[in-house]
Amino acid sequence: MTKKALITGLTGQDGSYLAELLLDKGYHVAGMVRRSSTVNFERIAHIQDAIEIVQGDLLDEASLTDVVRRVRPDEVYNLAAQSFVQTSWQQAVLTGETTALGATRLLNAVRDVDPDIRFYQASSSEMFGKVQAVPQTESTPFYPRSPYGVAKLYGHWITVNYRESYNLHASSGILFNHESPRRGLEFVTRKITHHVARIKHGLINELRLGDLHPQRDWGFAGDYVEGMWLMLQQEQPDDYVLSTEETHTVEEFCEIAFGAAGLDWREYVVQDERFMRPAEVDLLIGDASKAKAKLGWTPKTSFRELVEMMVDSDLALIERQQRAQA
Repeated sequence: MTKKALITGLTGQDGSYLAELLLDKGYHVAGMVRRSSTVNFERIAHIQDAIEIVQGDLLDEASLTDVVRRVRPDEVYNLAAQSFVQTSWQQAVLTGETTALGATRLLNAVRDVDPDIRFYQASSSEMFGKVQAVPQTESTPFYPRSPYGVAKLYGHWITVNYRESYNLHASSGILFNHESPRRGLEFVTRKITHHVARIKHGLINELRLGDLHPQRDWGFAGDYVEGMWLMLQQEQPDDYVLSTEETHTVEEFCEIAFGAAGLDWREYVVQDERFMRPAEVDLLIGDASKAKAKLGWTPKTSFRELVEMMVDSDLALIERQQRAQA
């Protein structure tokens, strides 16, 4: 029988890559979107006809129960969230409602409809925040430094709690930063590569950023969704760190991105205090040895390949836009 999967956050970066993966594996894929007249299907336009689109909202538990009851999925992947760290400072309550309590509502819906459904929770390396050990593993103490990190930590622990209390097959992926050409423009990585493309084409002449020294463990989102799927294929649920086990600074990202377009980043990057976080996370680097050993998962895309892929995509995007305006 064809397996069914329900993805919340379908139209986001991770949702689009996961939907592609599951379709390739022969799944019937249902993707949940909020009731809105302005849903952006750009990331899934090439596969939209192959996906069942269902309406639901992480703020409305009744709608989630209705979605799960109608789809009757074998697997649920909860990727939906208010996922931009910077915005979480301005919308702390909304971030908690969607990213933290939204996970609880969806777990309740799974438990009410069919406790045998396998559940994936998108946890985050931002939960480590002010890191207590380097590198970070599944057992490293958490110390979130933003409303987003705090909300993700609640979602993580409620998943563990429901797994242990109700015997659900519920797993959390503690994913370190994963990027792609489909990343939103508000995220620093995509902000950099998009600005590089616009500078290259003479549309702007500078890129304003906050702190250039934070270190991140950056991987390719297309690699990470395979890890999500592998977690739900295991006999026993568990939590796993997914990471590249490498760390790079924002400055390094700039250097490679501008270099990919034949530019010197130092001529264009301006530090701007407006983009500084109230509480910065200085160093994140994961230890994915458990995922490698138990899931057989390893990232395939190098840091340089990732950055150059994103720059190439944005250069092509600007070229298309200019042709369309000509």
